[in-house]
Formats: sequence, C-alpha cells, structure tokens
Amino acid sequence: MWPLCAAGFTTAFGAHSVAASLGGSKNVVTSLLVLGGLLALYDGAEVLLKPVFGSLADRIGARTVLLGGLAAFAAASALYAVAGSPGWLWAARLGQGAAASAFSPAASSLVVRLNPAAKHGRAFGSYGFCKSVGYTLGPLLGGVLVWAAGLRLLFTVLAVLAAAVAVWAMLAVPHVAPLPKSRQTVLDLARRLTVPAFWQPTAALAGATAALSVGVGFLPVSGAAVHLGTVATGAAVSVLAASAALVQPWAGCALDDGRITTRTGLGSGLALTAAGLACAILPGLAGLLSAAVLIGTGAGLITPLGFAALAAVTPQERLGQTMGSAELGRELGDAGGPLLVAAIATTTTLTYGYAALALLLALAPLAVLARRDASPAPTPPA
Repeated sequence: MWPLCAAGFTTAFGAHSVAASLGGSKNVVTSLLVLGGLLALYDGAEVLLKPVFGSLADRIGARTVLLGGLAAFAAASALYAVAGSPGWLWAARLGQGAAASAFSPAASSLVVRLNPAAKHGRAFGSYGFCKSVGYTLGPLLGGVLVWAAGLRLLFTVLAVLAAAVAVWAMLAVPHVAPLPKSRQTVLDLARRLTVPAFWQPTAALAGATAALSVGVGFLPVSGAAVHLGTVATGAAVSVLAASAALVQPWAGCALDDGRITTRTGLGSGLALTAAGLACAILPGLAGLLSAAVLIGTGAGLITPLGFAALAAVTPQERLGQTMGSAELGRELGDAGGPLLVAAIATTTTLTYGYAALALLLALAPLAVLARRDASPAPTPPA
C-alpha cells in the first residue's frame, strides 16, 4: 500500500505545487490568459484521459499502467527542468496531466485488488490521507522551491519524486494479472455507469470536490473582503485541507467496523459540506474557520466511503474503468463548483454563490441518497 499512497501524494503534490506557483513566475507566465491556459491544460488532460487509462489498466494490468504513468510524469517534469523555455512548459504541463491520468486510476484499482473487501474503507482512508497531505504541502513547498531557485527547481524535484516512487512501486507492488472479462459494448458501459450504485457515490464525490475547490479558491477572497490578512486566510485554507486529511482514515475504519454505512456517511458528508458553505456567508474569522472545518470534514468523510462503495459494486475485471470514470466525476466537480459560484457572484455577490452551491449539496442527500439500496426479495421455497 505505501507505494500506492506515495503515488497518490505525487499526483496531488504535482498538481497543486505547480498551480500555486505559476502566478508568481512572471518571466514564464506573462498574462492571466497564459496562466488560465496552463491551469486548464493539466485538468483538461485528466478529464479526457482518466476513463481511457482506467480501461487500459483493466486490459493490460493496473501495475503496468501505474509504472508507465509514473515514468511518464518524471519524464514530462524533467522536460521543463532541462529545457527551461516557456514553450516547453506547455508540453511539460500537458505531459504531467496525461501521466497523472494514467497512474491515478491505476493506483485506486490496485488499492482494491490488494486489499480484502473488509478493509477497503481503511485502505481508501489511508490513500486519501496521503493525497490530502500532497494537496496541503504542494502550495507551501512549491512556493519555497520556486522562491529559492525558480520554477525549474520545482520541476526537477517532481521528476525525482515520480522516478523514486516508480522504482519503489516496481520493487514493492506485486504483479496483479488482469482478469478475464466478457465483451462490453458502449451500450453496456452506459447502462453500468447510469445505475444508482455508480452515479450516487460518484455524485457525492463530485459534490465534495466542488466544495473543496470553492473553499480553497474563495475563502481567501471572503477573508480579504472583511480585512483579514493573508496569514489568517492562509490558515483557514490549511485548516480545510488538514480537516479533510485527518477525517479520511477515521471514516474508512468506521466503515469497515460497521459503525457507519456508506448511505449515512455520504449523506452526512454532503450535509456537512453544505453547512460549511453556509458558514462561509458569516462575516469574520469565526465564519471562515467554521466553513473550513465543516467543508474539510464533510469532504474527508465522503472520499473514502465513495470509493469503497464503488469498489463494492464493481466487478474486479472492470475496476480501472470504474475508478477512471469516478475520477472524471471528481474532476468535473473540481471545475464546476468554482465556475458556478463565480458565475453567480459576478452578477450578484459571493454570498449568493456560496448559498447556491450549499443548496445543491443540501438537497443532494434527498435527491441522490434518500432511497435505500433495494435488495431482491427472496424467492419463496416451492
């Protein structure tokens, strides 16, 4: 499990360390349009390619895709570290996004294959914790590296990190042979991805990611509007990330021990994130910190339970495809949440943007998770 957790840390650290550092690299990022393009390039590659690489993991083996993705991430990072020109930054960022699209769903698939069903909650809790640590440390350590020696040093560190994790995974992660599977048409795939057992956890994961993204992006704006300094707003974002990281192992253990169910856990997580967005409307540091704690706690509760729920209903020969599609849902939430809040805030105020997303997440437990899982009635004996 540890190399898989390290792979999760790598994709999170790589995404946020570069994204947070690009705005300060004036010699490379010459306009807001260039900044927006570089940010969208990474996420766009993930949206398009995660389902593709997830299906490939089912076909040729998740370990192979994991190692290939980590090696490609190291190579793409080294490309800009060596070349250093702005043009190569675009190529490196696209390569990083494509590579992360490969090893992220492959790692999730291996988390399932290498752990018994009774420990899936703990496994995804540990994996999610490491990813959250990557999201937390990325902006901080990335900023330090760029301050010390520029963007090329950050890409050098990312290349070394990905290469080291690839070697570790090659030595420690056992070979897991792809399982035989029946032929699947596009219609079969559409049917499988539209059943409630798939889209309900995926919708919850997308909602949690949307709330996290809004919290990271807009809580500092709310703090600045009431004259809070960058230290206070930065602390709020750190509290949000730390809350999400610390809750995930606990949530996974509680699921495995039978203390919570996926239905109640996902519903409670969505309610907590909605409450957090409502607290963001309150003025002052108390509202800001309350929002950070509740959003982080709700997202931390949803993440391991959502993936464990997907693993429980997915045939093992289709795990990569399912995890890739679920990751696509999270990416859409990551992009859609801030877009929704920003669009509403542009015509009204940020308060209404928070309220709109909070309302969607508050209604989600009713619309998505209210119906109990239906079990076929037992056939009476003859």
